[in-house]
This record gives sequence, structure tokens and C-alpha cells, in this order.
Amino acid sequence: MDFLTLIQVLDSTVRLATPLLLACLAGLFSERAGIFDIGLEGKMLASAFFSAAVAAVTGDVWLGLLAGIAASLVLSGLHGLASITFRGNQLISGLAVTMLAQGFTVVIAQRWFQQGGRTPSLMTEGRFGPITFPFAEAIAEVPVIGPIYAELLSGHSILVYLAFAAVPASWWLLYRTRFGLRLRAVGENPEAVDTAGISVVGLRFAAVGICGVLCGLAGAYLATSLQAGFVKDMTAGRGYIALAALIFAKWRPWHAMGACLLFGLLQAVALRFQNIELGGITIPVQMMDALPYILTVVILAGFVGKAIPPKAGGEPYVKER
Repeated sequence: MDFLTLIQVLDSTVRLATPLLLACLAGLFSERAGIFDIGLEGKMLASAFFSAAVAAVTGDVWLGLLAGIAASLVLSGLHGLASITFRGNQLISGLAVTMLAQGFTVVIAQRWFQQGGRTPSLMTEGRFGPITFPFAEAIAEVPVIGPIYAELLSGHSILVYLAFAAVPASWWLLYRTRFGLRLRAVGENPEAVDTAGISVVGLRFAAVGICGVLCGLAGAYLATSLQAGFVKDMTAGRGYIALAALIFAKWRPWHAMGACLLFGLLQAVALRFQNIELGGITIPVQMMDALPYILTVVILAGFVGKAIPPKAGGEPYVKER
């Protein structure tokens, strides 16, 4: 593999890791507050559809982004209502959100556009375009530094830079602010938080809301940046992969970025190198495509070490009287 090919693979890694990173951070906030959310997939899917649909109708990608975030927040609100207010089973609620999104996105898409459950292809105004850094073209030919700056760092959409900026922002919010301290405390010992006069329900709904915004960004990125429109089940299990990355990262923001980049690298390698020969044996393309999902199973099976979730995770809080 030459240097330019390596840069291209890493460039694809960054692009493919972006929706995983946003969804992983979404799950991080929710689960740190004690609300397990396996509905990340559904919220990303709903956001992808509404962002693409609104962008296709209006020609404005920013309106599409707002529509996607709004759709994700609605589903987050439903999950919060079921798991926080009514103290339902959080896993069942999250699964219901995903199943709901998988159904209504296709039905509404067919009703609105009559294109087999997909939206029209987005034109330039309906997509987030690449951002070129200053002097990128001028130094592109400089050995080593030029390709890294012009190809790897420059040329991504604004949502890519926003996703990676969200990592230090999430770390600072969780570990350097009063809100973050309370959020982590409510996932470990909600009784102590309640005793201090702080609303457990309010903090958990705030975490679910942040989760909805980040999932909205992830879904909108899929439909308006990574691709040019919505197709059925376009998230392709990315919500579940993000959950696996979150467990792999042990619920820590910086480690979550590393885990998502690892999954993105596997996807990039699968797209770039197909039918690889190793020792005279040709590895089929299907095997390469399955690598991220195989790693997901390995992580969830516990082969990467013990990951201890927040102590109050998955348990509804009942205030003592």
C-alpha cells in the first residue's frame, strides 16, 4: 500500500466513523444518566429520512438538518416518556422506537415521493458540501504534509468537524461542569442526587434530549452528506455498532472516538480492498463487509475486557415518600 492509498483509506475512515461517533456520544450521555438506549438506530433512521425529505422539498440543507433533529427529539421524548415517566423497560422502549422508525420512514417516503420508499436524490443545495482549508490546493503537492493537509484534514463537510469537536466538548461537559457531575451521579446513585434536592427526572430528560440532538446530527449526516438522499434502512446497523463502540470505550468520550475510528477503518478497508488474497486464499468481499459486525459481536460477547456500566443504568427511579 503506497502513501496516497493510505491517505485515501484514512480519509474514508473519518467519513465513515462520523455517524458512529455522533451516535456513540449520544448513547454516552443517555447511559451515563442511567437510561439505556438501544433506539439509537431508530432515531438516526428517522432523522435521515426527514432531513433528506425536507432538503429535497425545500432545497435547503439546513432546514433538512433541523427537521432531522426535530424527528430524533420526538422519538427521544417518546423513549423518555416510556422509560422515565412511566418507568417502563428501557430496552423494550428503545427497540420499539427502532421498529417504529423502520416502519414509518418507508411508508411516509412512499406516500410523499412514490419512489419505492426512498427520497429523490439531493442536488447541491440540498447537501452539505466539503469545506476546503486555506492553501489546501497550494500545498497539496508537498510530500507527506501536503496530502495529509489537503486530503485527510481538508475537504470534509461541516458535520464531520462538528462530530470530532463534540468529543472534547462532551469530555469537558461531563467532567468539568456541575451539570456533568450531576449527570454522572444520577446514573450511579440517583437517591443521593434526589436527597441533594436535584431533580433526577429533569437530569435524565436532559440527557435523553442531548442524545436526540446528537442522533439527529448523525442521521442527517448519513442522508445529506455521506449519501445524497434517503433509502430504506440506510443506517445499516450503525446504531448497534455505536452501542458496541460505547461499551468498548467503557463510556468515556476520548475512548469512544478511538473505538468509532476503529469501526470506520474496518468499513473503509472493506470498501477499498475487496477479494483480498492472503496466503493463496482469496477472502470474499462479503467477509470484508462483515468485519465491523463481527467485531461488534466480539465486543458484546465480552472478549475485550470487562466493561462496567453505570450502576443505576436500566433501572427506573422511584422516589421514596
